[in-house]
Amino acid sequence: MSTEQHRPWIESYPDDVPLNVDTRQYRNLYHLFVSVCRTYERRTAYISLESSITFGQLAKDVDAFSAYLQTKLGLKKGDRLAVIMPNLIQYPIAVFGALKAGLVVVNINPLYTPREMQGVLKDSKATAVVAFEQCAKGLLEVKNETCLKHIIVTSLGDKLGPVKGAVFNFVLRYLKKAVPHYNRQETISFSSMLKEGRSLPLSQPLCTYDDLAFLQYTGGTTGSPKGAMLSHGNILSNIAQILGMYGMVLRAGQEVILTPLPLYHIFSMTVNLFFAFTIAATNILVVDPRRIRTLGRIMGKHPEISAITGVNTLYNGLLLKGIFDRVKLPNLKLAVAGGAAVQSGVAERFFNATGQHLLEGYGLTECSPVVCVNPHTDRVFNGSIGIPVPNTLARIIDGNGKEIWELNTPGELEFKGPQVMLGYYNNEKDNAAVRDGEWIRTGDVAVWLEGGYLKIIDRIKDMILVSGFNVFPSEIEDVVSHNKRVAECACVGVPSEATGEAIKLFVVKKDETLSEDELKDYCRIYLTGYKMPKIIEFVSRLPKSPVGKVMRRYLKQNRITD
Repeated sequence: MSTEQHRPWIESYPDDVPLNVDTRQYRNLYHLFVSVCRTYERRTAYISLESSITFGQLAKDVDAFSAYLQTKLGLKKGDRLAVIMPNLIQYPIAVFGALKAGLVVVNINPLYTPREMQGVLKDSKATAVVAFEQCAKGLLEVKNETCLKHIIVTSLGDKLGPVKGAVFNFVLRYLKKAVPHYNRQETISFSSMLKEGRSLPLSQPLCTYDDLAFLQYTGGTTGSPKGAMLSHGNILSNIAQILGMYGMVLRAGQEVILTPLPLYHIFSMTVNLFFAFTIAATNILVVDPRRIRTLGRIMGKHPEISAITGVNTLYNGLLLKGIFDRVKLPNLKLAVAGGAAVQSGVAERFFNATGQHLLEGYGLTECSPVVCVNPHTDRVFNGSIGIPVPNTLARIIDGNGKEIWELNTPGELEFKGPQVMLGYYNNEKDNAAVRDGEWIRTGDVAVWLEGGYLKIIDRIKDMILVSGFNVFPSEIEDVVSHNKRVAECACVGVPSEATGEAIKLFVVKKDETLSEDELKDYCRIYLTGYKMPKIIEFVSRLPKSPVGKVMRRYLKQNRITD
């Protein structure tokens, strides 16, 4: 039976979740922005570094930014604007301002080296960039190797008010020396840009539902960067799909959402920027979530927080530091996890600490990104990624392209829906590799569970082959995560003359007395012989991406820095 008729997940849809949603409520993303700002003009939109901005004030700044882009810089519909900054109020101003001007936004990680930034800038053909001040020197170094004509620079204190902002910027530049010296004459000040833009004329380019909105890059640090082309319609569809799954839990104009994940990452951008904006949530932007105690203090100042998004390592970090022992969130309704598999040990400890279940979801850049979530009615953590969101089809195929519908039978997971990207920009080779007819290939091995739930076994490329047996690292990591003397763990395959590959386990201790022999004895209780770690290495930390995902490729290269 084909997927078009066979949708086993429908039986698990809660009564208040529609099977299909209207994905065309808005003409484009700026239409959404205007609608929300007009309705909730006086409500606080963003809080960052103890400063805030209302939806009405935000709209004025966005107009000013957009007018300057059009009038002073001469940018036209379809031109690329790169955005390189952490979670600051300046980020939504830049993104919504660019979209209003009809531009295509290119998100870039502010932790990238100049070489990595150059790769994305060159591939995307960005002609302008708005960047965090710490990146200015590197951008000027690579400018002549790209299409850049304009470099707009923003500082940490630019939206903190004249006194507090000046103090923040002085401390960073001259006391902490956190800003590499650069020639300010070759850049444009974000603050002066907004000031001048308020008196400039503004035209509204007509962006359609199908126009390109983002070039969202993936894989840029490990090879040739791939720019997923996401249209206004792709993002609007995903917003509507998330709203269909969780709109009955989160009420428009009443929620406060904590945003610890970087907005330049596709998960946080769609869920925390656009979805949260759609329901007019007050958004608390966290500049650096890696500082767990600072994050805990932010949470303690805002007991009104009703929703959190994060990754497994973030929730684990909060638990390890005992944040939930000191900070209570009585209004918390929703805690969503994505970006990487949630370990059952972390989910169990989170529930014991907060009384809330972690609702795991799943997505990929190429799908804007959300394709599966656990329903809001779920009361037990089952280790699955949930069920497909409305208007989305899923299937698992075997090596011959045949659909698999039997339970617990692994194959590659594929999706089809209105959130699927237009394709990779200027990259026919990778376009051909990721497409399976109308379906998008994920590269993940998955199985069907009861009720149409899906469970990710692991990445195809991360699978370990031990004496002909397939071993998935996530299973071993999940087992070890339950050990109360382990803080974090990750495993990879390493070459072995005897078995082809052997399993190497990296462990961060919670209890310094934990030994290799003791941990192996623990694993023998839960793992069959060929799944046993052959090598255990204790490390002080695991290498992680900016969003908190453990980077196994670094472990394979024995690179333990992050």
